[in-house]
Amino acid sequence: MLEIALAGNESGVLQKDIAVNQDISLKYLDHIINSLKVAGLIANVRGKKSGYKLTRDPSLITMHDIHNAFEHGICVIDCIDHNIICERGNACAVKHFWQNLNDRIVDYFISVTLKDLIDKHMMMYDESHDQSTNN
Repeated sequence: MLEIALAGNESGVLQKDIAVNQDISLKYLDHIINSLKVAGLIANVRGKKSGYKLTRDPSLITMHDIHNAFEHGICVIDCIDHNIICERGNACAVKHFWQNLNDRIVDYFISVTLKDLIDKHMMMYDESHDQSTNN
């Protein structure tokens, strides 16, 4: 997603370029691309050399959105999973601890946008570039 967002052009980013830049196989990237498309986060750009682009502004895509493209929800431990019924659940202080931790993690995923990652990437790139020019 960051690779596509950084390109930010209407012609999109070619899958082979993403694979090379991220050092992952095209076969593995196929699965990633498919999940992101199904989640409505990216779309094909029509044309001679079809690439991929974001479906909305990076400031409107959260890390939670991206995570949910691959895993439904976040659950740090099975006992707080909504599909699991624990007989001790109502009287278990530890379960409440895990639920509070899980809630904080979800809130963090929701609070960080793709735009935040772009900004961080650009800041790190600028710092790295400044250091290499000063050496």
